[in-house]
Amino acid sequence: MYDSYKDDNKPESAVTSSVSEELWNEDTYSAWISRFGTPEEAAAKLRNNPSAKLQPLLAYFGEVGGKKMMNLMGSNGVKAVALGLLGAEVSVADFSEGNGRYASELAEAAGVRLDYIVSDVLNLPGTVPRGAFDIVFAELGIVHYFTDLKPFMDTVYSLLAPGGRFILRDFHPVSTKLISSKGTTAKIRKHKVTGDYFDTSLEEKRVSYAKYSPSGGESRDITGTVFWRKWTLGEIVTAAAECGLYIRKLVEEPNLSSDVFDKGIPKTFVLTAEKPEF
Repeated sequence: MYDSYKDDNKPESAVTSSVSEELWNEDTYSAWISRFGTPEEAAAKLRNNPSAKLQPLLAYFGEVGGKKMMNLMGSNGVKAVALGLLGAEVSVADFSEGNGRYASELAEAAGVRLDYIVSDVLNLPGTVPRGAFDIVFAELGIVHYFTDLKPFMDTVYSLLAPGGRFILRDFHPVSTKLISSKGTTAKIRKHKVTGDYFDTSLEEKRVSYAKYSPSGGESRDITGTVFWRKWTLGEIVTAAAECGLYIRKLVEEPNLSSDVFDKGIPKTFVLTAEKPEF
């Protein structure tokens, strides 16, 4: 199940009142305006090169034209709209109304259809078709929001069509659980093994959108905290396999944004799995 948390692109029980929920959703919408510009401005950039926003996942998706795709916890919809521009039929499930507002306006400005479901991803409404999606995917900062991975993987399995693919790209546990890095230039960059890879405790963090928020994430404490459960790579792969998915590939990635920072340390991973056809 989900732990108690408050974030822009992750569901459930953190919002304790209608007032705080309203502030939370407004914060997320304002944060994406600050980060990407207005939906109209962001859509103009996406139309120029939608594939650029999908790297490196596009290689795992393959040809997306005509594919039915679900982006679980899809945040502001940038990836989903990029896929729509490439011809995919895309749905997003995410708890945040602020995210949904930005994504819907982005899709409209880009001229693509987007089905945005504002919902706890573990309790999707009955209108969401089960066993119907060619590809279900989630990326970057997803699994640590679950205190139990089984319900999440079961949701993935239920959404996939027979033979459908699940693609998960997330931060590598070696970097998130074990190694800490300090220093802002390559010459002084230092790494230390300070963590416990097998630690199962919850860790308090700020919401991911906070640095883009007009308030800097500081003035609304009730909407500024999340609690993470950092999983090992083995736990993640095992959870996918135990729900009935066939593991096809596990790719461990270096720091793709730099050739000098954190060299030699796995920063992200990509897990691909398939639902059996029978």
